[in-house]
Amino acid sequence: MSLQKHNLNQEFVVIAPDDKATPRPLTADFYQALDRDFNLFKQHQLISTHQFDCDWNMWERHPYGDEVVLLLNGTVTLIIEHNHQNQFVELNQAGDYVLVPQGLWHTVKTNQLSQLLFITPGEATEHKPLQTSATGIY
Repeated sequence: MSLQKHNLNQEFVVIAPDDKATPRPLTADFYQALDRDFNLFKQHQLISTHQFDCDWNMWERHPYGDEVVLLLNGTVTLIIEHNHQNQFVELNQAGDYVLVPQGLWHTVKTNQLSQLLFITPGEATEHKPLQTSATGIY
């Protein structure tokens, strides 16, 4: 057996229903390839990391499981919509994390370079545009 070093900034990891891990290089059609190559991502998890320095422009939700969102560096505020109200959770120390419950819309706000690690049940993930008003984000 030959062990290899990998870098999560260059390739993400797919965890199959049988708990086998498969590294996948980041390509222009990465998410379409996951659906194509992993049975529409049914019962799979994706371990990924993303770096950003501004608010997300969308909400997302994962109908088939909870998502782990872990702060690697920076500061972010995770907003989770529950019962038509927004709950705000600030992650400001490396290692802070939130368990986003299955099926709840969520988004992230930040004004500094931050990096998050995600463990995502990606099957049938949904997105919707972020809208803001004088009374807040919806």
